[in-house]
Amino acid sequence: MNTFFNIAGGVALFLYGIRLMSEALQLLAGEKMRELIANLTKTPLRGIFVGMLVTVLIQSSTGTTVMTVSFVNAGLLNLKQAIGIIMGANIGTTITAQIIAFKIEAVALPLIALGMVLTISAKSKQLQYLANGIIGLGMLFMGMQIIGNSSHLISEHKNLLLILSRNPLTGVIAGMILTILIQSSAATIGLTMAVASQGLIDLDAAIPIILGDNLGTTLTAVVVAMGSTRPAKQAAAAHVLFNLIGTVIFLLFFPLYKNIVIASSSDLGRQIANAHTIFNILNTIIFFPFVSLLAKLISTIIPLKPEDRPEGALYLNRRLISVSVASAVEAVRDEISHMGSIIQAMLEIVHESFFDHSGENKNAEDLFKRFENLEHGINSITREISSYASEIWQKGVSEGMSNILGCYVNTSLDIERIGDHAENLIERSSVVDSSLSDEARSELKDMFETAAKAVSSSIASVQTLNINQAQLVTKELETKIDNQEKFYRHKHIERLNRGECDPERGVNFITLLGDLERIGDHANNIAGYTMDIVKQGN
Repeated sequence: MNTFFNIAGGVALFLYGIRLMSEALQLLAGEKMRELIANLTKTPLRGIFVGMLVTVLIQSSTGTTVMTVSFVNAGLLNLKQAIGIIMGANIGTTITAQIIAFKIEAVALPLIALGMVLTISAKSKQLQYLANGIIGLGMLFMGMQIIGNSSHLISEHKNLLLILSRNPLTGVIAGMILTILIQSSAATIGLTMAVASQGLIDLDAAIPIILGDNLGTTLTAVVVAMGSTRPAKQAAAAHVLFNLIGTVIFLLFFPLYKNIVIASSSDLGRQIANAHTIFNILNTIIFFPFVSLLAKLISTIIPLKPEDRPEGALYLNRRLISVSVASAVEAVRDEISHMGSIIQAMLEIVHESFFDHSGENKNAEDLFKRFENLEHGINSITREISSYASEIWQKGVSEGMSNILGCYVNTSLDIERIGDHAENLIERSSVVDSSLSDEARSELKDMFETAAKAVSSSIASVQTLNINQAQLVTKELETKIDNQEKFYRHKHIERLNRGECDPERGVNFITLLGDLERIGDHANNIAGYTMDIVKQGN
């Protein structure tokens, strides 16, 4: 029983070490990994390199796959681009196995000690993240050492292990089930190395387990795609087919594959790590010329329908929370950008209803309907962000990341309030429009354009964490809007006193100025949150 608990504890320590190291690397990489996936994957070949780089950065092919499926679900990546990223992620994840194969368990405790010293003395968040990564690496090696030293329980089941050696298909199934249960391909490989290092299984049994490991890791993509759009399901199917067909090919040429692995190293642990690397590199080389064909096959199996377009929140994939908290927080920022594009579209409709009278007369009903649909979308996304953020907080995040997430949630609430004031504006447009003098119309347009610029600048500041855009709002546009509201209100009161405007409708004009001033206030709040977020990252 003690041996069982030792093995279980070793696996737990190993998994926690990988998680700690992965989260530290994600925090160090920040939003760069998501920008890489979103912006640098125009071709499958670029996708391969990006998938490799992002997976190495975050030490999680699962995280890369989940982000890829999320982007496909949002319509930002097509199927061919997604296939390239998945291929690269498969290669990138082999780095973890290569690290494990170095067998430097003796440095486990020194690494943990070094990490603790850095944690205590760290004066910056980046150094704190680095310290966590070093501690995670040390825990990973310590877990491997405990597993290796506690393999007596496994040795009692040699007959079961011999079956794996005699039947490669059984080994594939065992590797797949183990990876699904543990939810970590690296842990499966680590366990395989530990058992092999004790002479309990040979290379004939280890290689099929590694092939099954590659199949088991595709389950994540399948789970993520459930309930998503058909494009997301296509991306998940691509991951499954890519690894499944590759596994069949390598089983058919098993003797040749095994000889290549044997020739790669004389050390059994390194051979197992190399088997993982060789499979994923050769599988990518084999499939790369047929990416378009694979995409067509998947499109035939899972055809798209006209209604397969994302509605509501685009980026808030629940699965991200469990595999990468840092990526989940970045997904909230992406959703803020989505809200920003909607709110600017709403303001354009308001501008059209008040000031665009060129050409044919605009159908007021159509404008209101378009606006109403967008406004409902804003309200829905705001609720989804609050719910999604609550789940992230329940998962547990660092103080700094919690503060950043809070800023994003507050930003979504301010965007929603801008939408409410925009709704007030468009509701009054039909009442006020016909009664405005040319002077009043010019004043309203002037202030509206300032408020719209403040909104666009504040949204841009969040999208790029641009401190200059934020300061433009807080130091210039906010003051300008306040001054315009006071000045134009005073002028309008003078017009009312001279009897140049209808008193009842004149009050509506002052109310419009008030709504624009409040829009400026909320834009100022958003810019302030951006400045807080930038400070948290420093």
